[in-house]
Amino acid sequence: MFDAINILVMAVILVVVLYPILNIIATSLSSSRFISSGSVTVWPKGITLQAYRDVFKDPFIYKGYLNSILYAVGSTGIMLIFTSLMAYPLTVSGFIGKKFFTVFLMITMFFSGGLIPTYLLMRSLHLLDTVWVMIIPGAVGAYNVFLFRTFFSNIPAELKESALIDGANDLVVLFKIILPLSKALLATFALFGLVGSWNSWFEALIYLRDQDKYPLQMILRNYLFALDTKAIQGRVGAGNVAINGPGATLDPKAIRMSVIIITMFPIMAIYPFFQKHFTKGVFVGAIKG
Repeated sequence: MFDAINILVMAVILVVVLYPILNIIATSLSSSRFISSGSVTVWPKGITLQAYRDVFKDPFIYKGYLNSILYAVGSTGIMLIFTSLMAYPLTVSGFIGKKFFTVFLMITMFFSGGLIPTYLLMRSLHLLDTVWVMIIPGAVGAYNVFLFRTFFSNIPAELKESALIDGANDLVVLFKIILPLSKALLATFALFGLVGSWNSWFEALIYLRDQDKYPLQMILRNYLFALDTKAIQGRVGAGNVAINGPGATLDPKAIRMSVIIITMFPIMAIYPFFQKHFTKGVFVGAIKG
C-alpha cells in the first residue's frame, strides 16, 4: 500500500513538474496560428524552427552565453578554492584563530550589509561594470565554509599527520590529500555554484551597464520584459528579432519560449552528471556540527 501511494504521489509530482517544460518546448516549436489559438499543449503543432533561427540572429545571445559561462565557471572555481582555503585551517587543532574566525563567520550568517552598502563597496573597489563584480563577491560564504570544515574533519587525521611527518606543508596536505578525497563535496558545491551563477540576473542588473557584459539571464530578462510590455516595436530586448513590425510572422510567445529553452539547456545537460554526488556530498558534510 505504501509503495502504491508513493508511486502515485511521485507520478503526480512528475506531471506537475514536467508539463510546463513540455509546454514550453512545444510552444517554441509551433507555428504562430496554433499558438494564438491556444491549441498547443505538450506536443508542437505546425512544427517550425523559425523562432530559434531568429533568436540566434541576435549577437547578444552569443555574448550572453560566453559571459554566463565565464561568470559561472570563474565564480564557482574561485568559490571552491577560497572556501577550501578558509575551511582547512578551522580543522587544524593548533590554529590559534580558529574560535575567532568561527564566530566571525557565524555573524555573517545572521547579519548582512544590505544592497546599498554592498553597492557602495563595489563602487569603492572599482568593480562596477567589470567582469570581476560577477565573480569575486561570492568567493566565500559562511554556510559553505562550515560544510567544508565538517567534511574535512571526517577525513582520517592519520593521513594528514603522515604527510606532515614526511615533510609536506599544509598547502600540500590540502591540495594533494584533502581535496582529492573530497570529490563528492566539490562536485556537489560546484553544481550549486554553477546553477546559482547561471540563473543569476539581479547582480547584473545592479552592477553592470555595458550590454556586452550582460549574462544570458539578463538577455532573457530583456526579451521577456520587451515582449510583456510591448515597449519595443519591431525589436526584442537588445537584439534584432522582428515580432511586431511589418511582415512579422512570429508569435511573441514562441520567441519567449525559445529563449527560455536556449537559456536553460546547458544546465539541464550537465545536471545528470553531477546529481549522483548530491546525496553523498551534502550528507557527509552535514553529519557533524
